[in-house]
Amino acid sequence: MAASGTGNLIFIDGILDKYKYLNILKNNLKESARKLGLLEDFHFQQDNDPKHTARIVKEWIIYNTPHMLITPPQSPDVNPIENLWAEIGKRLNKFQITSKQILKNKIIETWNSIECSFTKSLVYSMERRLRDIIAAKGGPTKY
Repeated sequence: MAASGTGNLIFIDGILDKYKYLNILKNNLKESARKLGLLEDFHFQQDNDPKHTARIVKEWIIYNTPHMLITPPQSPDVNPIENLWAEIGKRLNKFQITSKQILKNKIIETWNSIECSFTKSLVYSMERRLRDIIAAKGGPTKY
């Protein structure tokens, strides 16, 4: 996601490991950046999950992303994608979902209906989020 909207949405079959994660990045990150009008000027953010910090993933990111937002280990999760997923969850609650396929279709429909104004507000909140973390000396914040 970016201030300009949502990027590619990928469903994962099975357990996500560093190899699947790397393939998702290779096959989707640059395409999503182009779709969102970012070209080669974006900041990539992810949490410190072990599959995100695996050596093969770190090396790929170094050579394939223009900027990386580095967060220290054990830091609060301030990635605005979490807020986007919470919003999607709220919107999905309006539907009666009776099968995995219906759920998948509604997730896609909801993901594609997210307004740019919503993602923009999340991205623009990053300065405030980081300021709050500094003020809390790395402790919990409302995010």
